[in-house]
Amino acid sequence: MSLRLYNTLSGRKEPFEPRVPGKVGMYVCGVTVYDYCHIGHARANIVFDTIFRYLRYAGFDVTYVRNYTDVDDKIINRANQRGISSRELAEEFIRAFDEDMQALGLCKPTHEPRATDYIQQIIAMVETLIKKGMAYAIEGDVYYSVGQFSDYLKLSKRTMEEMQAGARIAPGELKRNPMDFALWKAAKPDEPSWDSPWGPGRPGWHIECSAMSSALLGETFDIHGGGRDLIFPHHENEIAQSEGASGKPFVKYWLHNGFVNINQEKMSKSLGNFFTIRDILKQYDPEVVRFFLLTAHYRSPIDFSDQNLREARIGLSRFYEALQTAREAVAELAETPVGPVAESDQLAEQFRVAMDDDFNTAQAIGHLFEATHTINRLVAEKKFRKNQEKVATVRAVSARLVELGAVLGLFASDPADWLRRLNLRGLTDLGLTETEVDQQIAARLQARQEKDFARADQIRDQLTARGVELLDSPGGTSWKIRSSS
Repeated sequence: MSLRLYNTLSGRKEPFEPRVPGKVGMYVCGVTVYDYCHIGHARANIVFDTIFRYLRYAGFDVTYVRNYTDVDDKIINRANQRGISSRELAEEFIRAFDEDMQALGLCKPTHEPRATDYIQQIIAMVETLIKKGMAYAIEGDVYYSVGQFSDYLKLSKRTMEEMQAGARIAPGELKRNPMDFALWKAAKPDEPSWDSPWGPGRPGWHIECSAMSSALLGETFDIHGGGRDLIFPHHENEIAQSEGASGKPFVKYWLHNGFVNINQEKMSKSLGNFFTIRDILKQYDPEVVRFFLLTAHYRSPIDFSDQNLREARIGLSRFYEALQTAREAVAELAETPVGPVAESDQLAEQFRVAMDDDFNTAQAIGHLFEATHTINRLVAEKKFRKNQEKVATVRAVSARLVELGAVLGLFASDPADWLRRLNLRGLTDLGLTETEVDQQIAARLQARQEKDFARADQIRDQLTARGVELLDSPGGTSWKIRSSS
């Protein structure tokens, strides 16, 4: 195993050496459930789902934890606006999140803890921090004293001087230092609360993840992931409170995915370029969205635009077309047992090398594209069906393509069904119906039977101009959406 990960903590790629050989503990920060998820959430979750898949493919026994933050200021405010309880609102958007992730083809994590189910563990950790002099209570609130943790800011590489310059104490806060952060918040009217040694209240955001991760993975575990926006303050504060409580290293490898820009601008509701996953899936097949997000390295920013989504749709269709070509080419041929097929094994090795280099899905997909070229080239050769070696190669390469695609969460659909859905969706985009196209194909066939080739060519040209390509074969005429559309 030669897997190397870029560790945000060290700022470099490091060999991956799990604490327990053959086992991996991975925690990824989930969503705060007060609204529908956006494309940034889609990227983070697809990235770590793919990492989860690859680690399992590489032979690791992975315990994957992804949490729900189901108590928070935003949840409380939104619930009060709607006149429902925070619990009702959280349940609504947990269901919505699950629906979105299922549509995008995500695996279920091993554990999906909710913060409100870990209140006692949170309280116990806060008590430990107070006893060790790392935290203090004031009038029902409890704050972490960052000055007591010498390694504070080691993840974000900031300095206390630059942070203190912009720090402030908000109205109502009684903390001693502007940099200190809340571990427990005293109860307020119309807010959910739990009993604690400091009076009724609720947990702060950062302490939730520390308590849940340590309960499910132990005080030290292998991988912690999330978006770059979580490095500070969330992950920095997780380290401070976790290591402050346990006295042990919290996480070996910190992984962070890059941002999603919209048409080369930062996504923002104020800019009007904020898109929910549900909005996007009304226009694009979920697998196209997943494929698009994996065409860039997970640490790099990626530009989300209609043009880039259309290109991703074309790219993914080429995989399905190659798989369908392979299926049709060998459908009626008897399978002859053969030894290892070099092209298939080479593809697997190239894929492994790319993914072992900090999960380089962009490079891995490039190698998979080469496999489609191999399939199309061999099938197009004369006397292909009579050459057992070439037939075996097409079978092996197409099977390997599906196997490796599954590691990325791709190519799970029946090729013919997927291509049909793609074409029907494309027709809708073009303002056409399948019935209209079939009628034009029938009219063209009649024109050809009547030797009116000018009329037949005119019908073809009209469809081509609309974005529909006709495909003539001995079995009849089919159609597909032109790639340029």
